[in-house]
Amino acid sequence: MKQEFLWGLGLPMEEAECCDVFGLDEELLEMVPKPVLAVLFLYPITAKTEEERLQQENEKKHSAFSLDCKDYSSKVYFMKQTVGNACGLIGLLHALGNITSEVKLVEGSFFDEFFKSTASMDPLQRAAFLVNDRDVEVAHSVATSDGDTVASDNEDPHFICFACVDGQLYELDGRKSGPISHGVSSPSTLLRVNFFRY
Repeated sequence: MKQEFLWGLGLPMEEAECCDVFGLDEELLEMVPKPVLAVLFLYPITAKTEEERLQQENEKKHSAFSLDCKDYSSKVYFMKQTVGNACGLIGLLHALGNITSEVKLVEGSFFDEFFKSTASMDPLQRAAFLVNDRDVEVAHSVATSDGDTVASDNEDPHFICFACVDGQLYELDGRKSGPISHGVSSPSTLLRVNFFRY
């Protein structure tokens, strides 16, 4: 999705920008502006990734924590993805929802109102709120029809977000039951130390 989509919905140009990561080489990572507050990661859904996702969910369900018990910081903003082809938007909302302490959104903008309205909701309530929001539906349609990335016919691409919250790196995937902590991290080390281990 283009930056214009974000700017139009309330992310000020001077507050943050989107940047592509072209590779893992030191010189390519140096091109990424710092600090890195969140990363959107696009990967193809395959039989293997689905098997791993289901195994992870099963392990979580049978762990000491039930699905009803939050085993992550209350500061983590997470929502479920309940409709298809919305993973890019959900990823952006995960990214922005977890950096609102770092980035000031335009007062009264869509993003500002969305995060204020959904702050006390659970992940499924947030998903329902998004589904019923006509403003984002129109903006999302414009952004996706204007995009540059084309997936091949035999791929089923999926976006997820990685963000640092309270000194922890969280994987935020609306298809999963909740955020997954991947250990200690910070905006200065997210790309180098943590992110590309997963």
